Amino acid sequence: MKCPFCGHPEDRVVDSRVGRDGEFIRRRRECLKCHRRYTTYEYIEDVLPHVEKRDGRREPFDRQKLRNSILKACEKRSVAVQKVDEIVTEIEAQLHERAEKEIKYHELGELVMEHLKKLDQVAYVRFSSVYRQFQDVSQFSDTVNQLKGLLKEDKVKPPAPKPRALAKTK
Repeated sequence: MKCPFCGHPEDRVVDSRVGRDGEFIRRRRECLKCHRRYTTYEYIEDVLPHVEKRDGRREPFDRQKLRNSILKACEKRSVAVQKVDEIVTEIEAQLHERAEKEIKYHELGELVMEHLKKLDQVAYVRFSSVYRQFQDVSQFSDTVNQLKGLLKEDKVKPPAPKPRALAKTK
């Protein structure tokens, strides 16, 4: 392992911990030259499906690329990074369960939007605008209206407002 600070190729492991559900191992390392510490994560190398892009190219599924696109959609929103990581882990688990060795870009995009719709509505609209390549404002409003319609179906009718007491005047 190369030190990210000085580039020295030798280090020692200071601490190792198993991550949630045994999915990864987190290791704290110390460079033997500059003595700075850094963290590495070890994941089991899995054979995930390839993603078929819009232009027909095929590329391996990239967890970091998916995470970055979701983080971009959630930028400046009150969404915890941990929630984004949970979504990425859940989508990755769904891909593991698939028998197919390939997933089309639109299937992956729909999976992401399904999760973002539950997490943050603004992030959902942002992601869908890029994913669906919106060309004008009407596509934004259609998406927002569709989202509002889904919210109305999910919610129970709100309680009627309580009458206010009238202020007495002299």
